[in-house]
Amino acid sequence: MDMMKIYKAVLDADRAAVVLCSLDHTIIYMNPAACERYAKWGGEKLLGRSLLDCHNEHSRKMIVKILDWFSESKDNSIVYTFKNVKENKDVYMVALRDENGELIGYYEKHEYRTPETMKLYDIE
Repeated sequence: MDMMKIYKAVLDADRAAVVLCSLDHTIIYMNPAACERYAKWGGEKLLGRSLLDCHNEHSRKMIVKILDWFSESKDNSIVYTFKNVKENKDVYMVALRDENGELIGYYEKHEYRTPETMKLYDIE
C-alpha cells in the first residue's frame, strides 16, 4: 500500500484549503480546495513560489517569527493566527515534523465554525 497516495488522498478530500510549505517558505503542495480558493491569485500556479510573496509585510514577519518559534521546541506546534468573521472560521499555522520530531515544514489550517447543514448519514 502506497502511504503517500493515501496521505495525498486525505488532503485532497478535505473541503478546507490546505497549503503545505517547506522551511524556506516555498509552496510545495496545494489541495484542490486551496487551488480553487486562491484561483484569483494564480491557484496551482502558486506551487513553487514563496508563500511570503502572497502576504503583506506584517504577515510575512509573523510567519517568519512563528517558524522560528516552531524551531525552538518540538512542543511548539500550532499557533492561532486569524479569525475570519465573514467565513466564520479560525486559521492556524501548524508545524510539520518528521518521525524524529524535526521540523520539516508548515501548513495553514482552516477550521470552519459554521454548523454542518448536511443530514447525518444522508447516503440514500
